[in-house]
Amino acid sequence: MVQRVRGTAVGCSGSCATTPVFLFAVSLTTFCICVCVLFFQAGQISELKSELMNLKTKVETADMSGHAACCWVWGCYRDTTGQSLNRVRREASKRGRQRRQNRKNRTLLHLQALSSHSQDEEDRTVIKWTPAWSQGEGLLVSGETVTVVTEGPYFLYSQVLYRSTTWIMGQVIIKRLNGTDTKLLKCVKHMPTDDNNNPLNSCYTAGVFFLESGAVLELSIPRRSASLILTPYSTFLGMHSLW
Repeated sequence: MVQRVRGTAVGCSGSCATTPVFLFAVSLTTFCICVCVLFFQAGQISELKSELMNLKTKVETADMSGHAACCWVWGCYRDTTGQSLNRVRREASKRGRQRRQNRKNRTLLHLQALSSHSQDEEDRTVIKWTPAWSQGEGLLVSGETVTVVTEGPYFLYSQVLYRSTTWIMGQVIIKRLNGTDTKLLKCVKHMPTDDNNNPLNSCYTAGVFFLESGAVLELSIPRRSASLILTPYSTFLGMHSLW
């Protein structure tokens, strides 16, 4: 009886001694598994970050391509980042300043008649002019002629008021350049023949022409001793640059 009890006591003692070792092995295994899982998750997170970065780069590239196409088609009127919109505003402001500067530098010349005299040998009458309003230095007036200093497109206009019983009256504007005369504008008007006391009629003409630097303009009436009314509102000549 005593031996069985002792045997039993010895057996229990051995089993109890192996239990902490088993528990340690289980804990170590669990720890290793957790570490492996953490490393695996870290790798997955790193891979996801890399994919997100690639996706972000592709999206930004697509946005830039789409924005470039939008700028090409619509002139960059819309921009999600606001950078091109600011650029468009700066360019618009710059163009506005340039237009204001161009208007400030634009040449204007309005002439009124001082006197007229006949050139009998050429069978014509010419008018001596004086500036009534001028701006810029692109045109110079001297007596009966106007010299172009700054070339470019110009709007020309003229009016002459005639007092004559001659059937037809009118004026012509001639451009002289390099020894060649070119007719730019010509106006012809029928005069009243049934009113000999006050036979008045005016002739107005206008047009747009490119005038070269050095060109000389002159208005003349192709009739000697033409009778003209030279008030500022009835007889005048003018031109202004379009650039």
